[in-house]
Amino acid sequence: MDTRAPEETDSEKAPPVAPLSPLREPPATQRGARTRDALLKAARKVFERDGYLDTRLTDITREARCAAGSFYTYFANKEEVLAAVLLEVQEDMMHPGMGRVEGTDDPYAVLEAGNRAYLEAYERNAKLMALLEQVAQVEPEFREFRSRRADAFIRRNARGIAELQARGVADREVDPMMASRALSGMVSVMAHHAFVLRAGRDEGTPVDFEELVSTVTRLWANALRFPGHR
Repeated sequence: MDTRAPEETDSEKAPPVAPLSPLREPPATQRGARTRDALLKAARKVFERDGYLDTRLTDITREARCAAGSFYTYFANKEEVLAAVLLEVQEDMMHPGMGRVEGTDDPYAVLEAGNRAYLEAYERNAKLMALLEQVAQVEPEFREFRSRRADAFIRRNARGIAELQARGVADREVDPMMASRALSGMVSVMAHHAFVLRAGRDEGTPVDFEELVSTVTRLWANALRFPGHR
């Protein structure tokens, strides 16, 4: 959900993604930037294809068509290149490109657009979201990252709920953070089922995207007691 609250403060922005050591500075040359970008694209493809445990660095460099030694110019190990891939994914998930809804400040329309943008981003990155769940089971650092990532969404949505309360749109009796934890968790779990587990209403039936957007938006609005949804 994105209700287009004011810009986040530094403490409310998404946390740094690198769950291990800080990522290295970007290459200073265009050639270096192209090589690093090729390695990232290759790493994403191989991670999505083979999974974290079965991915080898030689698979990544072969896919990127670069020498094995070049990898270590940009990344220390498999964990670090995965952290860099997840950095790009988090940017897409946190800022999926939704602008303001043109011609209206209707909170329901804005809420629907925010949910749509989030679910589209989740679907785009479903394979890596599944990979993150896999890695979090075996790597404590990535488990911590997953927790921090979820917390960033929850805090941002809590700010949006608080703004709606101040405008008299949302139920003032609910705690914004508690409500955000419940509602953000609902959308995240539904997205995981729809795009990672491919669970539908009936076994083997994919979830209809428009119905998913409509359902999660209505549940948000009903829970927060939007006018006309009480």
